[in-house]
Amino acid sequence: MTARFRTRSITLLAAAAAAGSLAFGGGAGAAHADVAMNATVLLKGNTTASYFWDDSSGRAGDTGLPASGKPMQKGMAASPSWPLLTEGYVVYNGKKMPFFVGDRGPGAPSSNGIMLDLDGKTFADLTGGTFNSRTLMVNGNGGKGHIKVDYVITKWGNGLGKKNHPVAFSTGAWSRKDTNPAKPPQILAEKKAVEPVAVKPLA
Repeated sequence: MTARFRTRSITLLAAAAAAGSLAFGGGAGAAHADVAMNATVLLKGNTTASYFWDDSSGRAGDTGLPASGKPMQKGMAASPSWPLLTEGYVVYNGKKMPFFVGDRGPGAPSSNGIMLDLDGKTFADLTGGTFNSRTLMVNGNGGKGHIKVDYVITKWGNGLGKKNHPVAFSTGAWSRKDTNPAKPPQILAEKKAVEPVAVKPLA
């Protein structure tokens, strides 16, 4: 589990101000981790992921309740730059697990390329370990604390944050509204397919 840094109160207020209000529970705008694996792909990439479990108990580096205001749960992830309530899934060694962004982080580690924090239970499922609810650590996975994952975004959150490949927390991208989201991979591929090919004149 990596050391984490978040400005939860600032993030929550900023997100609420930008989105009008955050949708929780079972409402139409509620984020959840039951993402359909055949959903529209808005962004694809890869990064190093760590894990966390912040239930405000103060154990194992816990830094308080998640920035989104939603309770800590399986499927919740933390991102240093994506909008809160963004949804998608990760792939590791052929295993797919859905997630939604409910918190901010990693902090300092994101400056070293660790751009995603998965919840401890999801991390355990991906790595073949077991989540220890007493210590909030993952056991039995060979000591893995970081893994290389592929990520797929299927829905962007409406609040503040960068709607593109993740960047370090220190950039402050999480606190700004992104009005120019990444073009979905399919659109980029179609655009590339119709681009004219330059023809060199014969000598």
